[in-house]
Amino acid sequence: MSVSTVSVGVVRRRFGETERRDAWWIQPLLVLLALLTFIVYATWAAFQGDHYMYGPYVSPFYSPEIFGGSPHSWFGPKPGAWPALVPFSPALLILPIPALFRLTCYYYRGAYYKAFWADPPSCTVGEPRSSYWGEHSFPLVLQNIHRYMLFISMGVLIILAIDVWRAFWFRDPATGAVSFGIGVGTLVLAANAFLLGGYLFGCHSLRHIAGGCVDQLSRSAIRLRAYSCVTCLNRRHMVWAWISLFAVGFADLYVRLCSMGLWSDVRIY
Repeated sequence: MSVSTVSVGVVRRRFGETERRDAWWIQPLLVLLALLTFIVYATWAAFQGDHYMYGPYVSPFYSPEIFGGSPHSWFGPKPGAWPALVPFSPALLILPIPALFRLTCYYYRGAYYKAFWADPPSCTVGEPRSSYWGEHSFPLVLQNIHRYMLFISMGVLIILAIDVWRAFWFRDPATGAVSFGIGVGTLVLAANAFLLGGYLFGCHSLRHIAGGCVDQLSRSAIRLRAYSCVTCLNRRHMVWAWISLFAVGFADLYVRLCSMGLWSDVRIY
């Protein structure tokens, strides 16, 4: 059989050039503003080093507290070897873990590649670069640490779940007695842990791991069932990613404002 070939020319579009007639720029702009707002707030909150605890509540930005000044610190106060020129905050030791997990997340890559790097600004829209290196070259090759950050983030999520349990127990300042109770902060921390769990357990990498890290799932009914279970969350991975991002930021804000006396925590029970 003879095979005929047809040469197809590809026209490279100039930056921003497109034949689309819809408002394609709205979504990347909103993503840019939302992520930038969270990054600015999270960075500011992480460097405060204070107002991250209120009663039985602890900010998820600061949990677990590996080193710090509170009674919940695992290994006591700031280590003496900490460089004097570097500001110390307990959040600086723990916040990079969920930050790197989100930074290397498959969904967030597509989101911030468009919003921050215009790579591309949107589908069928011209981009500024003239070459493609992919994620096999530095620094994007570091995106491959996502699966490892997944395992570490699971440990952090377990600790946040323990924080939720502790948020049910209130100490009477007069007698020192501890009793079961529910406050608005309890619900805020519980919702945050639930939403973070929905985001983490819907991870693309976790779906592959749950399926046995194989390419042909039909050979094992158990692997296929586990893969399908994670897929239930993965179908709405974008939704989980955004709602959990808002929830973790609001949880820190709630604890912080209560600690500063600007908000009052309401006891429901």
